[in-house]
Amino acid sequence: MYIIAGLGNPKREYDNTRHNIGFALIDALADQYNISVMDMKHKALTGKGMINGQKVILVKPLTFMNLSGESIRPIVDYYKIDVSTELIVISDDISLPPGQIRVRKKGSAGGHNGLKNIIQHLGSEEFQRIRIGVGEKPAGYDLADYVLGHFSKEEQPLIREGVEKAMKAATMMLEGDVDRAMNEFNRKKMIQERDISHEGIDGTP
Repeated sequence: MYIIAGLGNPKREYDNTRHNIGFALIDALADQYNISVMDMKHKALTGKGMINGQKVILVKPLTFMNLSGESIRPIVDYYKIDVSTELIVISDDISLPPGQIRVRKKGSAGGHNGLKNIIQHLGSEEFQRIRIGVGEKPAGYDLADYVLGHFSKEEQPLIREGVEKAMKAATMMLEGDVDRAMNEFNRKKMIQERDISHEGIDGTP
């Protein structure tokens, strides 16, 4: 059994904000695989279903982002899963361009308060995750205002594409192909970084 938890804030005013991209991914999976995420358990909305032959529980914590661990830990304990292989957490990432994703087997919170709280409650950084880029905070913006803001019209198609890529990555991870997901979806960023590093000061190769 796998638990896929998308992070976000529960009130309607936060729908479709940058910080709620994890909720958007859960909604997309629920629609794609006909899973009802309506059960209120462990301070979360949850739903049981099957994805590509694997039993899954989709989770949207209702604790607000910064207390996500207060929901994730009881769910993990109740279903007695191995957090290192059977928990997948979806979150936003301001260090990635809009729609770009990054798959990881483990790692630090990277400044993300939701991930930080989960790590604190689990006592471990060793859980799989998919981070979906929402774009870097513009200079002069307050970080909280930025992540709680909505996507621009130009960003929206990129975000939809990012959610689709994250869905594909999640299904690979459910099949045990975490390395394959990392190779496919992290590689694009590495190529971009390599290309940039080979450019001259004036931007020419």
